[in-house]
Amino acid sequence: MLMRLISELGPWSWWLLGFVLLAAELALPGVFLVWIGIAALLTGLLSILFWTMGFWVWQLQFLVFAALAVVATFAGRRFLSSSEQATDEPLLNQRGASLVGRTATLPEPIVNGRGRIRLDDTYWPVMGPDLPAGTRVKVVSGTGRDLVVEAA
Repeated sequence: MLMRLISELGPWSWWLLGFVLLAAELALPGVFLVWIGIAALLTGLLSILFWTMGFWVWQLQFLVFAALAVVATFAGRRFLSSSEQATDEPLLNQRGASLVGRTATLPEPIVNGRGRIRLDDTYWPVMGPDLPAGTRVKVVSGTGRDLVVEAA
């Protein structure tokens, strides 16, 4: 049945597949089917040019489609990764890194290199030299959820 549909539609079957994939991209999250849809449309364009040629059998069409899908996917990835825009808040989702340079007073001592400080409304686990309670410390870096501090 599928082969019959492809033979009746001719080169337009690739166009139909391409538009179905592009429509599916609108319904599904992510940006992946668009590249495969573009590959199907390009294969449809080649099919319009070569449909009457004897060498343009369905096996070759499928290989061309697969190769174009791989090329379009890599080109799309490169295009999307190079279009990263500069932001005015580069540390937006890196809360620990955004606290570097802040100072606080130790509510309790740092013992064996571990302690905690309060910044704004949150208690943060800290690592640093052993210091008594009441010492002013400065956040030097953030490692995961821990902050690294030194005496201010």
